[in-house]
Amino acid sequence: MKVLANDGISKSGQEALNKAGFEVLEVNVAQEQLAKYINDQQVSVLLVRSATKVTKEVLDNCPTLKIIGRGGVGMDNIEVEYARSKGLHVINTPAASSSSVAELVFAHLFSGVRFLHDANRNMPLEGDSNFKKLKQAYAKGAELRGKTLGIIGFGRIGSETAKIALGIGMKVQFVDPVLQETTVTVPFFDGQSVSFNLKSTSLEELLKSSDFISLHVPAQNSYLIGKKEFDLMKPGVGIVNAARGGVLDEVALVDALESGKVAFAGLDVFETEPNPEIRILMHPDISLTPHIGASTAEAQDRIGLELASQIITIFN
Repeated sequence: MKVLANDGISKSGQEALNKAGFEVLEVNVAQEQLAKYINDQQVSVLLVRSATKVTKEVLDNCPTLKIIGRGGVGMDNIEVEYARSKGLHVINTPAASSSSVAELVFAHLFSGVRFLHDANRNMPLEGDSNFKKLKQAYAKGAELRGKTLGIIGFGRIGSETAKIALGIGMKVQFVDPVLQETTVTVPFFDGQSVSFNLKSTSLEELLKSSDFISLHVPAQNSYLIGKKEFDLMKPGVGIVNAARGGVLDEVALVDALESGKVAFAGLDVFETEPNPEIRILMHPDISLTPHIGASTAEAQDRIGLELASQIITIFN
């Protein structure tokens, strides 16, 4: 059995598959050549992350495929229902990268409240000549402790984000289409833990009362956050999107940043990914990362092992 890991797989995942008798092809085949390569190599399992698209064309033209695996949570780059209608197994790893994405959210939040994203741009250019000026420019930072974090979408990643927020002393509120109340348990290094009972609020109330907002929703057919939503927010709010490009209106975001309604934004995903708009890339009040939420060594190990385990179970 051949497994094509077109967007890569961790060494641990590859070793687990090899041990079970699978041949892992860790190559990156261009989208337009994908179907031909799968057929030429008689691939049974196709593993992807967010880059490769598993289209109806690929599914229709690759009769050897038995499993489509997504290393991560969202599967909007896969024709999931169509694949299942053709008898294929479609699997993902919803829990493996949650902690990594949540930590990136806080990297953006800490960066935003202390201007690190802008300071790291300007210090190499002016640190030796305008040190005092830069010190003054970045002297009005804020603390996260004691502030309110509003989490939109309270699945695995939203819950992990809440754990970090609660752990550093923030108040957490959330809105979710299906979850009305939940218990979040924050674990500590010595085995102790503290549990918090949280109840959902309305989107309008969350927007009005949150000091910071983090988005954790799947791909949408329209903007979840646009001009109307920005108008409801507190002046000086910070917002982070590490979910999906297109859930946040980037034009409205820039307008809100320019007016001062939004103090800063952190973006790991973009509307026009993989070619983000120049206005977004150059804006001094936006902390930027290139869709790396799940890109930690620990997460990739968990993803690889979880995919391997599911594949082995299916074939056994």
